[in-house]
Amino acid sequence: MKESTDTLKTINPTTGQLIKEYPLMSDSEVSEAIEKCHTAFLDWRFTPANERAKIIKAIGQSLRDNKEELTKLMTQEMGKLLKQSEQEVDLCAGICDYTAENGPDQLADEERELPEGGRGLIAYSPIGVIYGIQPWNFPVYQVIRYSIANLMAGNGVLLKHAESVTGSGKLLEKIYAEAGLPKNLFSVLLIDHDQSDKVIENDLVRGVTLTGSPEAGKIIGKKAGEKLKKTVLELGSNDAYLVLEDANIEKAVKHCVNGRVYNNGETCVAAKRFIVVDAVYEEFKEAFVKRMKGVTHGDPTGKDSKIGPMAREDLREELHEQVTKSIEKGAEALCGGEMPEGDGYFYPATVLANVKPGQPAYDDELFGPVASLIKAKDGEDAMRIANDSRFGLGGGIFSEDTDKAFELAKKHFDTGMVFINSFGLAQPNMPFGGVKNSGYGREHGGFGVREFVNVKAIMALNS
Repeated sequence: MKESTDTLKTINPTTGQLIKEYPLMSDSEVSEAIEKCHTAFLDWRFTPANERAKIIKAIGQSLRDNKEELTKLMTQEMGKLLKQSEQEVDLCAGICDYTAENGPDQLADEERELPEGGRGLIAYSPIGVIYGIQPWNFPVYQVIRYSIANLMAGNGVLLKHAESVTGSGKLLEKIYAEAGLPKNLFSVLLIDHDQSDKVIENDLVRGVTLTGSPEAGKIIGKKAGEKLKKTVLELGSNDAYLVLEDANIEKAVKHCVNGRVYNNGETCVAAKRFIVVDAVYEEFKEAFVKRMKGVTHGDPTGKDSKIGPMAREDLREELHEQVTKSIEKGAEALCGGEMPEGDGYFYPATVLANVKPGQPAYDDELFGPVASLIKAKDGEDAMRIANDSRFGLGGGIFSEDTDKAFELAKKHFDTGMVFINSFGLAQPNMPFGGVKNSGYGREHGGFGVREFVNVKAIMALNS
């Protein structure tokens, strides 16, 4: 039996200094938390959807009420710019508003006439406790994304947050409670990986959702599958942004740089590979590198900083190793690429050119402010390169012919999301998720509230 002797630690990536330690829960405490969540679910499932919606709406307001404390803590724990922490809270409050307004209709019963006469009813019934394993890069959004949809659906929710943002997870637990969510319906588990495996195995846990790496997805998917439990997996990507011959280069450069360095470059659905057709390659490269050189790193609470530190020291080391290996295999660093000295886990905005298959910059996900610049012969070649990836989360197309861009995105881009002449993260009313090694399942847009429900068919046949 595991006793509460070990701790989880949060480290400020700007300074490298310890923020706080949290004691791990014992195995018995974890089991008790699961049981209490299930008990809370047994009542919550019978709460009418419009009443659940009122509490979801109140959670959104509670996020706004606690915005200052939440944004400061997020920035302290993972290093994102303070203004981007504020944007994250605003997005999350918006997700709550959208879910509260639309959730009851999305979960409403559907009447259907049966082919040979009689009455058919489709009900979207909650199934129980849903377990979420979430990463550090969006400490609030990652939690809101799955928990609000499942609470709206009538399920109970457990959270294992990344160790480095434990404080943000605990503050969300408090915010949910302040909004009037029934006790124990949303619980944060302070546990390690071995304990997490036992949570998945627990009979009271009915579904599992993970945001993480493909490797983690394979492990969690297998463990849940062995217990015949449904999963939703969002597993990162190396999103390609295509710059076609008729693109507005100034606009493309602006959005591509923002898409690469937003959130310190630590975003699953970020712009990462920039595939530019030969006709405008040199023009784009010159402007892109110039703008990336202007992306200065520094204290994320400072007004002049364009990017903050990477979230952990090991993440910075891994990124630099990917850059180094890419250069060893023929890539060229047009700016950045050198580890800075001093305190904090900073990494400079970097552009790699001559990126080819076999290099980490081409094949893998670079989770930091490093851009891969790839030349294509033409639009058809650019799409081929874009789809030459084991990932498929998001992507982008820059073209002044937006109708053509929408057609390309619809028919040819093998990803779950495509942005046209822009860069974006998520919209409350649009689905979020990917294909291939980027995972499966969808969140947002009404899709998330139906991921972990029993779509129940009830029939009365004419006799």
